[in-house]
Amino acid sequence: MKTFFGGRSRADRGDGAGNVIAMDRFRSGRTVSPLRQAEAYWSALRVGDGVPRRSDIDPRGLENILEYTFILERIAPGVARFRLAGSHLSEMAGMEVRGMPLTAFFTAAARSEIGATLEHVFDTPAICEMSLRAERRFTAPRVEARMILLPLQSDFGDVSRALGIMISDGPLGTGGRRFEISESVLRDLPEVAQPDAASAAPQAAGFAAPQADFVKGKPQLRLVSSEE
Repeated sequence: MKTFFGGRSRADRGDGAGNVIAMDRFRSGRTVSPLRQAEAYWSALRVGDGVPRRSDIDPRGLENILEYTFILERIAPGVARFRLAGSHLSEMAGMEVRGMPLTAFFTAAARSEIGATLEHVFDTPAICEMSLRAERRFTAPRVEARMILLPLQSDFGDVSRALGIMISDGPLGTGGRRFEISESVLRDLPEVAQPDAASAAPQAAGFAAPQADFVKGKPQLRLVSSEE
């Protein structure tokens, strides 16, 4: 399901102009892992020490790793759900994952750590990279996985979205897998100033979700003068 981020073709790949950043320039003659590719793309979108906006992300810049890619939305403290997700994640879960919380991929014992990690990623903000191992089952093969979370600003400027990659190593079997955390590394970013909600203006581009127009307040009055 590599078209989950919208239609694209190899002819559409950009040369680094705008928000379409060709990944070839990061390869240095060898294949770069999906985690490193995603982080390089995310880093190239940053302005100074800032955090990229969700609407800056263009699927053409992640064309060759879309099946491992996802976008999270923070919906409550310690809780983030999948807004978009590639086919590899659905294979790992054994079902469609869009709309599900990230914690659905983890064992009950690991969920409190995932919740705390999400808060750190969004509030600090920070990059998180994890090594995972699948919960042991009697007949299931051994599976390990890697995940990275890269913070993003919403269209209103708050850090409440994340670009992520999750990729497994080993046969997945059937029925979906849940994971435990082997290792977790957080890399804090410089403090990002949060804009006033009243002054933030939503944008509609790239991955931005459609925004419904909303007008609130009293009708405007116009003063009309007349000559006697």
